[in-house]
Amino acid sequence: MENQLQYLNGYQPEIREQVSSLLESGKLKTVLLNRHPHIHDIRTDKALYDYTIAIKNRYLRKSQPLSKIQYDDKISLSHQALGLHSFVSRAQGRKTKAKNEIRISSRLKRIPESLLRMVVVHELAHLKEKDHNKAFYQLCCHMEGDYHQLEFDLRLLLTLVEHDQNPYG
Repeated sequence: MENQLQYLNGYQPEIREQVSSLLESGKLKTVLLNRHPHIHDIRTDKALYDYTIAIKNRYLRKSQPLSKIQYDDKISLSHQALGLHSFVSRAQGRKTKAKNEIRISSRLKRIPESLLRMVVVHELAHLKEKDHNKAFYQLCCHMEGDYHQLEFDLRLLLTLVEHDQNPYG
């Protein structure tokens, strides 16, 4: 069961056993589809930019600006990275230019909007909190009240993808 549920390593054994049972019986796919029946239509980098900026402007208006938001084909789901927030600082003459960028795995183009939102919220939270600490998760929950459930659901989806049972692809 350990390798079978790598995306759920931090969860209690009872939860892992329940998920394992649902996976083996073929019912995990149905559970996820019942919670999140439809995929989003945010397919382009422009649409992702507009979507992310709308969330940022609602909750983090005074935070640092974002210079780039895009889908990235190079982000692999196998390393549990779904998105990346990077702070790039470059010296140009006497000036230092800093840019914040968010990149989201292209493999997340075909998932429910609520799960994409969770990843976007996670990456936006890094504008204020660099580490995954209590303040970071409080900020995530402020922007998305159901953050922890959505993170769990995304982990269920990743488990299904790993077992060739993607309900959305």
